[in-house]
Amino acid sequence: MAAAFPEWQFYFAGREEADLSDPLSVHRWLDQCRATVVINCAAYTNVNQAESEPELARAINVDAVVQLAEYCRENRIPLLHYSSDYVYHLQQGTPFREEDATVPKGIYAKTKLEGEKRALEVYPATTVIRTSWVYSPYGINFLKTMLRLGRERNELKVVYDQIGTPTYTFDLAAATMTMLSQWRYKQADLSGIYNFSNEGVGSWYDFTLAIFELSAIHCRVLPVESHEFPSPVERPPFSVLNKSKIKNAFGLEIPHWREGVKRCLELLKKE
Repeated sequence: MAAAFPEWQFYFAGREEADLSDPLSVHRWLDQCRATVVINCAAYTNVNQAESEPELARAINVDAVVQLAEYCRENRIPLLHYSSDYVYHLQQGTPFREEDATVPKGIYAKTKLEGEKRALEVYPATTVIRTSWVYSPYGINFLKTMLRLGRERNELKVVYDQIGTPTYTFDLAAATMTMLSQWRYKQADLSGIYNFSNEGVGSWYDFTLAIFELSAIHCRVLPVESHEFPSPVERPPFSVLNKSKIKNAFGLEIPHWREGVKRCLELLKKE
């Protein structure tokens, strides 16, 4: 992705370089890089475990975000922060718009919403991008887990009563860089909240079928209801995002989620 934007110099930090629990280390690293833009990809994302680690979830999803907002305000540079479809969590049958009500359930969702609200309060120029069902060829995520399980087992149960849209990280990153390029060259206003996911709609069951079909994995997939997988946190039954705002503001053409899955799998084959 960095190679696609040669006019930008990218710096990536892990915990060793910039520990979000230590604001001074983050500020030192940003100063060292002479950052002109901050993109916050970090979050406490273990939805179930957050219930037993609320202080840690809050430290990462709220306190660290506020610290980044303060740094960007002081240095007058953009902050782009990723949030979650979990903040909506309403019984709604139409895609969520940014102005729709938020009713987060569980520590993860509540801290993600508080983090974005506090960031915008501290630094109104903050950009919040709410996204959903994110997967990647790297790290641990649903797509890679299903690939592993599909090759290990003959049959899998996957929920069909949670509806949303898978989001490929490369498409999310490309949209982010389009926004930043328009800010850099056209002085576009980035401030506020934007929804982003790939196009289309599906369930986790549909997502799994697509992964197996495109990978030629012959594992039987059984559609089941969410109650067959007990959880301390209620998942949103419907979290499809309306992306009209971000598409109209930045002229984005967003690929369908199946196209994203196909490109991700092709990249994994090359590794």
